[in-house]
Amino acid sequence: MSLIAIKDLSLIRTETLFAGLDLAIAKGDRLGLVAANGRGKSSLLRIIAGEEEATGGTLTRARGLVTAFAPQDPPARLLSMSLHDAVRDALDAEAAETESWRVDVLLDDLAVDEALRGRPVGELSGGWQSSMLLARAAVIEPDLLLLDEPTNHLDLARIGVLERFLAALPRDCAVVVASHDRAFLDDVSRRTLFLRPAESADFALPYSRALQALEERDAARGRQFENDMRKVRALRQQAAKLKNIGINSGSDLLVVKTRQLSERADRLEESARPAHQERSAGAIRLGNSGSHAKALVAIKDTAIVAPDGRLLFRTGPLWIEQGDRIALLGANGTGKTRFVARLRAALDGGDPEIRGAASLKLGYSDQALAQLDAWATPWEAVKRSSDAGDQLARTLLAGAGIASESQSAPIARFSGGQKARLAMLLLRLAQPNFYLLDEPTNHLDIEGQDRLESELIEHEPACLLVSHDRAFVRGVATRIWVIEGRRLVEVDDPDPVFDRLMAG
Repeated sequence: MSLIAIKDLSLIRTETLFAGLDLAIAKGDRLGLVAANGRGKSSLLRIIAGEEEATGGTLTRARGLVTAFAPQDPPARLLSMSLHDAVRDALDAEAAETESWRVDVLLDDLAVDEALRGRPVGELSGGWQSSMLLARAAVIEPDLLLLDEPTNHLDLARIGVLERFLAALPRDCAVVVASHDRAFLDDVSRRTLFLRPAESADFALPYSRALQALEERDAARGRQFENDMRKVRALRQQAAKLKNIGINSGSDLLVVKTRQLSERADRLEESARPAHQERSAGAIRLGNSGSHAKALVAIKDTAIVAPDGRLLFRTGPLWIEQGDRIALLGANGTGKTRFVARLRAALDGGDPEIRGAASLKLGYSDQALAQLDAWATPWEAVKRSSDAGDQLARTLLAGAGIASESQSAPIARFSGGQKARLAMLLLRLAQPNFYLLDEPTNHLDIEGQDRLESELIEHEPACLLVSHDRAFVRGVATRIWVIEGRRLVEVDDPDPVFDRLMAG
């Protein structure tokens, strides 16, 4: 018997997020849930968890089913608790009194530092908050574990811990995970559900293979639709000819035949289904203003130090040329952020060890999208960042997925995905020829990641990017820099580096 049986489920907000959804979740399932931002993934998880109601359809739970849900962000009431107490809070009163040792065992399994366990949740980084939420869900030993973007804010070492933790769960425990991390989905899922407004697609395959199967299915349906519509046009043409002949000859038989052809055309047209077209959440476009300089950035053997003056690593002599797309990899604490900050400051001038070409124009985006704090609304951001007129500014914002009614709304209210798309739009308007990108895919859905990859590859700007997104690095980077043993080294293949970082 299924743990969860879903039949004809629908969810409608201002638009249909999904409808006609049929889904069965069995013991031991590992299901990846994929959709663009704002298309119902989190809502579906909350519906399965019993925290939200669907618009229509039925959801049947197995008797005695224990379900646990780890959301993206901690509830406000947990922020003042210590990490340990926030996890213990998930237990019922009796278990919290007599079995609190389960919390410690679980935090050990998740490699949570002892020093962090007594700190208030609100003071922790997003990555440790994610670990706390996972621990809260797992400590009740559920039959079904629901995870909403569990890799958000995690570096590769923590993603490795997460993957090993999920692999070690009891065989009967089912896991449903909504994620935009393609490599993570490939590693942990055996089924993939592509959530759509109609005809959601469920494949018994991990993400990459499921995506290929979905694209093949959509292409076949597209061809079938074109064939059906050609038949419809042919039937209508035959009906029109017979109608004229029937009128001129007065033949009742031809009139009946004409009606039959028209009815066949109507039925075929009604049943024909066009191939699915994903509704874009907004385009991501970048540019490259170009440069005649071969070396955009030249770096001497530079020491990168911590705020207390401690040496993190030395760079050795380096250069960045036009068209280079460099991924900077390294464990947390090795100095990636310090290097990016040093590079950004140096390119504003005044650093004898790091020099940019006279033609270099920098575009920068940090992982917290803090550069957006300078503006109150998207409208103000575009108007002050460019010479675009009113109508062009509205068109640009709409193209980035920010509807007209939201263009004068406070940026602070926007989702992470909306902020990321706005940040990319502002970068493009600045017309840089060198991009410095710190975790650019953090808030982007898979569609947004694909578009950003395509833009970087197509327009060939130089860029240095810091990312824990393995699929993004594999798809974009032409050079790999790694911080190892207090040195910055260049390697040819990122995969062995990923393996080392994930092994912890």
